[in-house]
Amino acid sequence: MQKSTQFDRRQLLRFGLAGAVSASLPGGKQTTFPPTRQITRGPRHHWFGYYDKLQFDSTGRYVLGMQVPFEHRSPLPTDEIRIGVIDLQDRDRWSELGQSTAWNWQQGCMLQWLPGKPGKVIWNDRDGDDFVCRILDLDSGNSRTISHPIYCVSPDGQSAVTPDFRRIADVRPGYGYAGFPDPYGDQNAPDETGIFHVDLETGESSLIVSLAAIAELGEIPNRQAGMKHYFNHLLFNPDGTRFIALHRWRYPNGSRLTRMITANTDGSELRVVIPNGYASHFIWRDSTHILSQSKNWLGHSEWGNFLFEDQSGGGDVRQIGRSILDGSGHISYLPGNRWILNDTYPKGPERIQTPHLYHVASGERIDLGRFHLPPVYTGEWRVDTHPRFSPDGRSVCIDAPVADEGRQMHLIDIGELIEASKQ
Repeated sequence: MQKSTQFDRRQLLRFGLAGAVSASLPGGKQTTFPPTRQITRGPRHHWFGYYDKLQFDSTGRYVLGMQVPFEHRSPLPTDEIRIGVIDLQDRDRWSELGQSTAWNWQQGCMLQWLPGKPGKVIWNDRDGDDFVCRILDLDSGNSRTISHPIYCVSPDGQSAVTPDFRRIADVRPGYGYAGFPDPYGDQNAPDETGIFHVDLETGESSLIVSLAAIAELGEIPNRQAGMKHYFNHLLFNPDGTRFIALHRWRYPNGSRLTRMITANTDGSELRVVIPNGYASHFIWRDSTHILSQSKNWLGHSEWGNFLFEDQSGGGDVRQIGRSILDGSGHISYLPGNRWILNDTYPKGPERIQTPHLYHVASGERIDLGRFHLPPVYTGEWRVDTHPRFSPDGRSVCIDAPVADEGRQMHLIDIGELIEASKQ
């Protein structure tokens, strides 16, 4: 492990964070963490879900969340979750905003603040025989419905891209929405579905990348008969000109591989940036560079975090934080790109999940806490911490179970830690 020369040890001692440095010293073990408080309470369970959505509003005062009365089973089409907002400056007061019956445990209902539209919130729902999305203006109380669900919203809040949630529910239970069968379920790579572009002003949607097209693009690792193709995990770059999607395929035996692709917002200039079949969590560092987890790159067989350019094959690829930055967690850059925020899956007999920061310049890792995940939280209804940061980069919100209260949300104050690193 690299020893940091960027941190003043006296500053970290004052903030109760000396363990962040001692972790790199002989025999050192971090035992202290930044201040953390639980911001939701039982008896109902609360969570937010995926790490790449805007949970905090632009002021950092309000955070979004979902509420549900049960755990430990798959959602039914009739199971309703409540949508709410928490006021961090008013005793973490919860105010209900709406509800949804289109959701899953890992990513909820795609709840998020609408970028560039202060006070507006968007989420997916079910309306009759269709999945839709709702847009709510908190200031006026007015809402409207778009006749198509969304996944990722553009940075200007004008449009979205989305996969087919019916398809995902068929091939990867736990990430789609229950209730509607895949109309192309008997086809391995249909022409009629794939990635859709949704205009959030007009409500119009169009298919921009079909599964048939992606199945014929480039070389498919370990190509076999009966592979069933689908898309998941989409994300716009910071300037809104391109987006990432994971192209996945499931083999008849249930195993799957993944390529990472990027494209313009109309589906043009399609590129396979991770071609080897191994791609997982990712984030844009800027509008032309991607940090993603993969393996079998640069001669390393283990999973790691790799930084590369948005070009076919990734161009110049280099590994970031080998053996320090967890190679399977949910990664994002704090504002300014000086820090990477990440977490771990449950590790060891105690099943401990560890959100952590990685200082890019020094190679130093600072753990933000240790959160026990009881064995009952497994598979589809596990609780990943999925760390999300505030706009100023001084707070992190995570999901984690609490004894006798189930899954709840927690706020970690990293402000003084970030300030200390600048001195």
